[in-house]
Amino acid sequence: MTEKIINVIGAGLAGSEAALTLSKAGKKVRLFECKPIMRSPAHHSDDFGELVCSNSLKSDVLSTASGLLKAELRLLDCELLKIAGEVKVPAGSALAVDREEFSKAVTDRILSDKNIEVVHEVVDDFDNDGFTIIATGPLTLDALSANISSKLGSGLHFYDAAAPVISGESIDYNRAFTADRYGRGEGDYVNCPMNKEEYEAFIAALVTAECAVLHDFEKSEIFEGCMPVEVMAKRGPMTLAYGPLKPVGIVDPRTGKRPYAVVQLRKENNEATLYNIVGFQTNLKFGEQKRVFGMIPGLENAEFVRYGVMHRNTFINSPGKLTPWFECIAKPGLYFAGQMTGVEGYIESAASGMLAGIDLALKLNGEEGVDFGSKTAIGALGRYVSCYNGSDFQPMNISFGIIEGLSNAPRNKQERYTLIAERSLGIIDSIAERTGLNGAKTATECE
Repeated sequence: MTEKIINVIGAGLAGSEAALTLSKAGKKVRLFECKPIMRSPAHHSDDFGELVCSNSLKSDVLSTASGLLKAELRLLDCELLKIAGEVKVPAGSALAVDREEFSKAVTDRILSDKNIEVVHEVVDDFDNDGFTIIATGPLTLDALSANISSKLGSGLHFYDAAAPVISGESIDYNRAFTADRYGRGEGDYVNCPMNKEEYEAFIAALVTAECAVLHDFEKSEIFEGCMPVEVMAKRGPMTLAYGPLKPVGIVDPRTGKRPYAVVQLRKENNEATLYNIVGFQTNLKFGEQKRVFGMIPGLENAEFVRYGVMHRNTFINSPGKLTPWFECIAKPGLYFAGQMTGVEGYIESAASGMLAGIDLALKLNGEEGVDFGSKTAIGALGRYVSCYNGSDFQPMNISFGIIEGLSNAPRNKQERYTLIAERSLGIIDSIAERTGLNGAKTATECE
């Protein structure tokens, strides 16, 4: 009997992790990727697993939701997290990577895998009868998006914004300084301090700056996690000072005092030649970005390597259409993964790809699927996507708010989150043993 070949459409984070998970289970995979034939407006590289908005994979601290999710994935031997560890850049308690090196490493890993055949092709439709994982992301091309919508129901969309990247050598360290909040880390962030007058002048310029025109969209629905900085500023003059420009835990070494506000820059690569302006996702015109962001102390002569952009994200109205394992209810054997399902974030996307890959591999082996439940971060994401019962389904980052809580939980938040994390990792440990996806041996190895 001829071995079944699984089609995976899209070589982003979700599709790449799904393909690698299936390969480790001994399955043959045909991975379709439209690059370099065609790119979305947000992509710049022909490599797989391209990180678009940021180089940060968020906190590695176990008592945070993102830290817990990564710990779970490490226990399950997540390939993308192993690659991230190989190309990480200093970012305090967060996991950040050299974006170019990360994508190159993902591409190399896939191309060297004997179980994965890569096909560079624009896919407009999908096989109703075979085994397929669609992971084409929030920028799914129009033809395929239309076919998905026609078969599963109408799609939704919102706008997602990316922050600008500047040249490290163009930062003026007579004004800027390196430090981490509360002295944590080893000076991984560059800080641009503002006094009250500088902050107020900056806000006044930001809220009146000219934005780029959005084309071909019906309405502007903006995901809160990627809110453009100019939109946040219009919500009130102190919004940024209590948000991405909050000075808490930062002391200016020249004054010995906390600044009125502070703009932080994070390394984009190990060489520290590129820096991301943290929290500055934007849709300002390029000339306006140079003018307004040039008002930030230390960035007066900043060289913009990449300006901030906005792009459309498309996602399925997944509740009632997908299972907690991201399988299509109406079409068994068809899975979706990544941000098009309604999970938001890099690691969340990889997690959905892994979950879909694990479930499909078990199905093909004639084995019972694994119920990750609502007590794990991975399982909670699947439950949110499949079972959300409100009328306003929107993309979701991992959060302790969607993970099942504890009975008799301690009032202290950090203690509570730590106990939830320990419970979750115990569950994942047993799943890893059953599936043979053994990565880190214990929870402590994941911290």
